[in-house]
Amino acid sequence: MKPYKVPEIAKKYVDYDMIQAHTELPAFPDSRARLLFTFLSNQRTPLLHSELYTLVVSLVQLGMDTHDLIDESGRVAEKEMRSRQLKVLAGDYYSSRFYQLLAQAGQVGMIRRISNGVCEVNRLKVNFYMKMKQLKLTAEDYLNQCAQIRTELFTVFTDILDDRMARVWTELLQGVGRCEVVLDELKRSDKPERFGGSWGYWHVLHVGTDEEKRKLADDPQEPSLAASLLAAYDIRAELAEKLRQSVAAVQSVIARLDSDKLVRELQQIGETFLRPLLPAASASALNERR
Repeated sequence: MKPYKVPEIAKKYVDYDMIQAHTELPAFPDSRARLLFTFLSNQRTPLLHSELYTLVVSLVQLGMDTHDLIDESGRVAEKEMRSRQLKVLAGDYYSSRFYQLLAQAGQVGMIRRISNGVCEVNRLKVNFYMKMKQLKLTAEDYLNQCAQIRTELFTVFTDILDDRMARVWTELLQGVGRCEVVLDELKRSDKPERFGGSWGYWHVLHVGTDEEKRKLADDPQEPSLAASLLAAYDIRAELAEKLRQSVAAVQSVIARLDSDKLVRELQQIGETFLRPLLPAASASALNERR
């Protein structure tokens, strides 16, 4: 199997000095991309375009994630306006490159498949935002729907996998998506200004006192309120435990595979999610092992 080099290949499409100087972009969807590449490359007959498929779907995902970062809250300063404009252009550019790359390879059918996937992701997002606005989410609903939105585009490859691989792929993709969401929420819990709409926010809305719920309804972004709720409900510890459980579930699915080679390759993905929970020395050792 070819080594996984998709993030390095993607750099020539995403690394531009102007973008990096004036705006912040989302992270490359590395865990999902690595998972997809591994499955496409380890079938009975490995797909000729495994690397290309992984690259283009990652660029499309990056484009959608970039658009999601656009702040549309009224008038902004010139610097923020430039950042907003660059996010729009960058997102459009990343999303459009997949047409060119697949067309050059004669993969017109895959263009249609991925385009349909984008439409489905956007439909899921609209439904999700409506439920958030109507306060019709629990904390667990929030995690599940965020994970589904993250992984939906990658599900377009399910029916081109061998039958023996497709079921495990679906389980692992969902599990990895959940790990990603919980890890992002864990990082978010360090920033009280981002409390509104987070997992912690939905958790407190479900288990908090009437007074806390009233205050959240008045101003969920108020820093002192958010900081006090994050501490009172030990949100970081709750999320850390959820992350351990989510990684354990992924590793359990991986352990069922009958290929030691595939198990070793996929275990690295699960280990990556645990790195933020490890002491500095242990995290360094894990990096060296990889």
